Amino acid sequence: MEDMGAGLRTPGTVMLGGGNPAQIPAMNDYFQQLLQQMHDDGKLTEALCNYDGPQGKTVLLDALATLLHEQLGWPISARNIVLTNGSQSAFFYLFNLFAGRCADGSKKHVLFPLAPEYLGYADAGLDDDLFVAAKPMIELLPAGQFKYHVDFTQLQVTEETGLICVSRPTNPTGNVITDEELAKLDALAQQHGIPLLIDNAYGVPFPGIIFCEARPLWNQNTILCMSLSKLGLPGSRCGIIIAAEKVVTAISNMNGIISLAPGSIGPGIATEMIQRGDLLRLSETVIRPFYQQRVAETMAVIRRYLPEDRCLIHKPEGAIFLWLWFRDLPITTEELYQRLKLRGVLMVPGHFFFPGFADTWPHTQQCMRMNYVPDSDQIARGVRILAAEIDRAYAENE
Repeated sequence: MEDMGAGLRTPGTVMLGGGNPAQIPAMNDYFQQLLQQMHDDGKLTEALCNYDGPQGKTVLLDALATLLHEQLGWPISARNIVLTNGSQSAFFYLFNLFAGRCADGSKKHVLFPLAPEYLGYADAGLDDDLFVAAKPMIELLPAGQFKYHVDFTQLQVTEETGLICVSRPTNPTGNVITDEELAKLDALAQQHGIPLLIDNAYGVPFPGIIFCEARPLWNQNTILCMSLSKLGLPGSRCGIIIAAEKVVTAISNMNGIISLAPGSIGPGIATEMIQRGDLLRLSETVIRPFYQQRVAETMAVIRRYLPEDRCLIHKPEGAIFLWLWFRDLPITTEELYQRLKLRGVLMVPGHFFFPGFADTWPHTQQCMRMNYVPDSDQIARGVRILAAEIDRAYAENE
């Protein structure tokens, strides 16, 4: 994160490592007009000048519950939804609510059924060794692509498992676990009496940055986390938790203790978008097509400079990243990262994305995460430098 911050302050740095969503012109224009209208109507001032309750803005809770019930058939009400100051806060609350050291001295862990997983989870535990991650199966696909799958034959849910957590689509890989895999995880969670937490920051029904068929899942044993960030509103810091009422009550209490109340601007914007019928419409007609075109263009650039024998790419099924696997690279991706940084290109080495993974596995040192959001010139420049450094690494090893 320090390198990313320094890169943002350094002119000419090619930022292919951060997680900021794209500045989509059509969305920026929409938000500009919407905020102007909210200002003119006094709604913006009202949001700025008043606290919401610890559960979050009531009108958004009602509107979102109605939307999800009508669109997906979920049996939910506003009592099943609580807002937080960003998804990161939500994960911190939930991980430490269901895992860690218990009053009787026992200890629970969070199980990631599929590694690699989101880097932001790694330090979210109040106790050490809060996470346990499972090694995936790798399916090799045509055109130099591959896909991770949950290896249920190796997945161990024990009495010490307090929570199962999976992101869909996954940051960093763009993987979308299949409907069948998700149903099996749901069944496992219910069998063991623990919640299944689904990080849906990029998923359906909004922001809809997902490029394959995927059926949304929610029930009383599921905790679904969503966000306004990938709509193009990361500065609003608005996370959304959909869960059983007792979980919502617990998170609301934590909000009240830690931050008094969630912020009001993001929820105010989201309420207006739902009431105008724009939230799902823009997700489907603007946001998803933008990212789908951008990922296709970036894949073409990568293949222009890096052939399949040098670089495998995880099948891009969603999110805003590409996950690159340099299977035969003679140096680690940590060293590659340092070489790229010296040349003004920032990507993220893959070993950071295995929180709770205890095995020694060379694969963790062979991958990198690449953000495909920057403009085409930046992408091309960064990939050219990446290819040159990979060529140099091979040449040094001859």
